[in-house]
Amino acid sequence: MDVDPLPGTSSGMTTALVLQTLPKIDENDMMSTKTPKERILELLDLLESHVEKLRKGASQLEEDRDALLSTLDSVRNADLMYDLEDNDRDDVNRYADRIMNRCHTVEVRVLTQRDQMQEEALFQVNHLIDGLVISLKGDGETAKAKCVSYMNACSSNLVQGITDKKFESALLGCTVDDQKKVKRRLQGLLNYFDKLKISTL
Repeated sequence: MDVDPLPGTSSGMTTALVLQTLPKIDENDMMSTKTPKERILELLDLLESHVEKLRKGASQLEEDRDALLSTLDSVRNADLMYDLEDNDRDDVNRYADRIMNRCHTVEVRVLTQRDQMQEEALFQVNHLIDGLVISLKGDGETAKAKCVSYMNACSSNLVQGITDKKFESALLGCTVDDQKKVKRRLQGLLNYFDKLKISTL
């Protein structure tokens, strides 16, 4: 992935600045009262904090990219598009497609470590959400009510209605990172329902 340099710096200089901030171990420090193991562990602790910052930053970039794609999609499906002349609509769609394709050239992925039980729990959660998306075509009101019950399972504060206990049980078996991603996915679905102006019973 190409990264734009900071204003007034080249990409090489930016990399050098980042490297300068990373902790280093001083092999020639004879004045230290710490044992070699303590010094190495201290360095590893600092490096671990840098790794967590890196993961957090990458996760934020991942969210930003998804938000951009979602916004582009909503623009392409906005009611205002139907007020345009055919030629103007084609121009706007080509412009939106160009931006979307450009956005797809950015790949950001933060892997989540899971054990077998967490893998199975995530599979079950995704299976339930996929079923919800499929049911949207048949009964929008029921699908939105189900989505709200799933969302309630992700939060201590009820959105409205009830909590789906089966979904909640599966969600609790997932990693914290996966739980956050599931909540974002459900929020995106709720926003989609609101756009379609589907009212819950």
